[in-house]
Amino acid sequence: MGHRVVPAALIALLVILHAQLWLGRGSLPSVAHLTQQLSSQKELNQQAQLANDRLAAEVRDLQEGLEMVEEKARMELGMVKPNEIYVQIANPLAPRNAR
Repeated sequence: MGHRVVPAALIALLVILHAQLWLGRGSLPSVAHLTQQLSSQKELNQQAQLANDRLAAEVRDLQEGLEMVEEKARMELGMVKPNEIYVQIANPLAPRNAR
């Protein structure tokens, strides 16, 4: 009877470990499911990062674009902001068009 106890215990231990491998926490199906969730989350993160980058570029363009439009309006059209005084200095040394 003593010779049958050791193999029976080893077989029982093997069955328990095998059940943990296929059914327990950290089992192969569970790890495969978590890996799939991780890859889909990474894809969502990448899409969100692209959207954030596009929005940041748009904000930059709007900030720089407004400054450029304001500068052009000031130089070409003489735009003046409220509470601002426009002063134009004529250069007397500048050559005039001869007619």
